[in-house]
Amino acid sequence: MSEDDHPAEFEPDPERVASLREIADEIRGDSSERKQLANILYRTSDLYDEDEDTSPEEIVRNVKFILEVTERGGLGR
Repeated sequence: MSEDDHPAEFEPDPERVASLREIADEIRGDSSERKQLANILYRTSDLYDEDEDTSPEEIVRNVKFILEVTERGGLGR
């Protein structure tokens, strides 16, 4: 992976990954809003996970999809 693929501000950072995912786990609850926020935090943590290949643009698209699915009432509709 070249430096262009992963800008310096998103260098692998296992501590940041763990912190974001821990917060996501704490936030996750029964409401759809809590689940959405937890999913967004978890997805954001992928920026700093050396095993993931993502970009801020991909995360924004993913978050938009999550919100659209929720607005429609789920994937089955």
